[in-house]
Amino acid sequence: MFVRRIAAAALVAVATVPAAPSPASAHGAPMTPISRSAACAGNGVQRDAAACKAALKATSGFLGAYDNLRLANVQDDRTRVPDGKLCSAGIDLYRGLDLARDDFPSTPVKSGQNLKITYRGTIPHQGSFRIFITRPGYDPSKKLTWNDLGDPLTEIKDPPLTDGSYRMKVTLPKRAGRHILYVVWETSSTPDTYYSCSDLVFPAPEVKKTVTPAVQKTSAAPTPPPTEEPEPAEEPAPSITPELAAGVTTADDGMIDLGHWLIVGALAVAALVAGGAGLSRLRRRGTR
Repeated sequence: MFVRRIAAAALVAVATVPAAPSPASAHGAPMTPISRSAACAGNGVQRDAAACKAALKATSGFLGAYDNLRLANVQDDRTRVPDGKLCSAGIDLYRGLDLARDDFPSTPVKSGQNLKITYRGTIPHQGSFRIFITRPGYDPSKKLTWNDLGDPLTEIKDPPLTDGSYRMKVTLPKRAGRHILYVVWETSSTPDTYYSCSDLVFPAPEVKKTVTPAVQKTSAAPTPPPTEEPEPAEEPAPSITPELAAGVTTADDGMIDLGHWLIVGALAVAALVAGGAGLSRLRRRGTR
């Protein structure tokens, strides 16, 4: 009798204990392009990567389940999830995913590509997917902020679930280098919103080579041989003109005038000598 009373009391006590909250009916994470949570978190597929090991170390050796990175009752993403903590949604168990590194497992892509997104739904549910990509010039050496994202590329509501995954497509804008695809899944019949970062690698920007036109080497013009200055022509000796012979001087030539007077003087001396000789003969004749 006593045992029956204890059992009955126990049943009453159990009936009055409030039931534990049931787990959310939606879980998931992007597998293509691979997200940081799907690569590095609990049950991740690339936990041996250097960045994943660093993320694990940053969270004291433990990361939450890859498909459970979620927040409840989010009214506004930007006010609920702080800058620098977008990849972890501000959840301490996932803080290692916020590390500013450029070696997280990534997916090679290119501008203009119609990128396929495979979002694993471990517990399927309906909802809307808002898909962002980092702006041009994003610096992977810094933690992700909302300003790095801008407006979403697209929002896809209730995509079909095929083989356990939601399958979507988005056209990638022009980018170069490393970027992040940020996916926000807001479920429609649960209070939960899921967040994820997928690292993308675009081809590096082309470096335009400046072609310098070749400078054509022109051979130096040969140095002309030095020109010999012509020797001044000798002035012809003045010829004795009839005027000079007649004793006519010219004012233009002092030398000619001097010669004239020399000739005249010589003639005069000759005349005097001749005259003196004749006078001597006459005197001798007179004395005889």
